[in-house]
Amino acid sequence: MNEILIAKTGQAEMITASDGSLTISVPIRIKRRGSRKAVTLPDGEAMQPRPWDDTPTPIQLALARGHRWLAMLEFGEARTLSEVAEREGMDRAYVSRMVNLTTLAPDIVAAILDETLPQEVTLFDLASGTPLLWEEQRARIGLADASVRYG
Repeated sequence: MNEILIAKTGQAEMITASDGSLTISVPIRIKRRGSRKAVTLPDGEAMQPRPWDDTPTPIQLALARGHRWLAMLEFGEARTLSEVAEREGMDRAYVSRMVNLTTLAPDIVAAILDETLPQEVTLFDLASGTPLLWEEQRARIGLADASVRYG
């Protein structure tokens, strides 16, 4: 007759059978980090990323560029988006779309930085034809319930 001993430590579970076999079950949460995955431990603490996991995602880079280019306009380093585009060696339409990212709702920006945007949301979805009203932005990408927190 096999005897089973179950020990729970925190949220982890260890099962020891009388035949000496051991089964350990640890609940984890896997979070998308761009095209990579990150593991959150049962106590809620995230594993320390490896140095190569600190690379910003394309959407994060685009957001940073948009803010940098807007700052160039605000501080008088450039007078127009066309001038910014010429200085950066970029297409004016691309620069304009990235500057559009600076009008995103705070929770959408947080989702970009935390890499918790729904996987189907693309940079094009965020940067092209961006509505100015935050509720409309959230609805467009499926984050309509966040308006309660940031309304």
